[in-house]
This record gives sequence, C-alpha cells and structure tokens, in this order.
Amino acid sequence: MNRITRTLSAALGLALAAGVAALPTTAAAAPVQGYTATNTYAGSAAEDADNQAFYEAVMKSARAKQAATPYLKVVTVTYDASSAPTFRTQISQSAQIWNSSVANVQLRSGSAADFRYYEGNDSRGSYASTNGHGGGYIFLDYAQNRQYNSTRVTAHETGHVLGLPDHYSGPCSELMSGGGPGTSCTNPYPNSAERSRVNSLWARG
Repeated sequence: MNRITRTLSAALGLALAAGVAALPTTAAAAPVQGYTATNTYAGSAAEDADNQAFYEAVMKSARAKQAATPYLKVVTVTYDASSAPTFRTQISQSAQIWNSSVANVQLRSGSAADFRYYEGNDSRGSYASTNGHGGGYIFLDYAQNRQYNSTRVTAHETGHVLGLPDHYSGPCSELMSGGGPGTSCTNPYPNSAERSRVNSLWARG
C-alpha cells in the first residue's frame, strides 16, 4: 500500500476541489493523520502539529461543555457516528476499548458532538482531520477497512482525537503504530504507555 500523503497544502486543496477524493461536504481541510501500511514512514512535523490542533479543538469543545457541570472529574467527549453506518459496530467497540482503557476521558455517542465519523472511498485511506476552526472528523475508508482489522483502524484514528500521534515503527502491541506492523496485526487496544499518555493529557486539560 502506498504511503498516504497528508498535508494542508493549497495544491491538495485544489485537487480535492476538483473531485479527486470525496470528503464530507461540511469539511474542507485535508487529512492530518492517516492509517498507513508503510513502517518506514515516520510522519512529519506538519502532521504532528495538525494532530495537536485536532486534539486541542476537541478538548476545547469538551471542556466548554464540562464547565456547566464543573463537579464532574471525567471529561466526556461526544461523537456522532450517524454518517458512518457501515462502521457502527467498530465505532462502538472503539469507544468501549478506550473507555475501559482510560479514566480521565470517556467517549459517548450523542448530539452536540465534539467530532464526527464519516465513511467512503479515499485513496489515502482512513484518517483524522481538522478544519482548523475547532471542528474535526474521522474518515473511515472502505477498502482499507477490508484490508486491515477494522476495529484497530477505528480505535487508532480515535486515538488521534484523544491526543496521540502516529508511531508507525512501533510493534503490533502499540495501537498508534497503525498499519506499520502489517495486515496480520489485529490488536485494537492501546498499550500501557498510550493509556498513561491519554490519562495524563486529559487530567491536565
């Protein structure tokens, strides 16, 4: 599988406008993180920055809603999976995996979502994306989810929402290694370091 190119360049924006890839009509930005099979690709500073922006946007939205009930110690991040019906089960499983893995943030399906899931065909595969204005979404690609374990793909992309970067050179036991370990890797669970990182991020806000 070829490396997925993910930039926020004007050239890619023009390509998308020309219909090279189908994205949700409510989002104009290019993907910032992707599920890739190339374990020699280590990501880029731009992708790390975009991933951080997505995480911060989701956290800002969740914290704003939490302010109404400040006595709650756990931050609830709300997602909308209505535009990804094919992956309803995987999205639910991904939320359960993360909810059982971390204590300081919990994922819930509902309205007034902090982020959304979409599905479709995209040559770049699955990815998390932010529009740069406080909104974000996860796109799940049909072909890639047939090639790789779909729950792992979904849990991996959801990890970006919670603040984790890609680490393609990691082992299968590391969720954020993505497609690096190959199609035989079916582990959908974050390891202890990833769980600790997410708890730390959301504890401090």
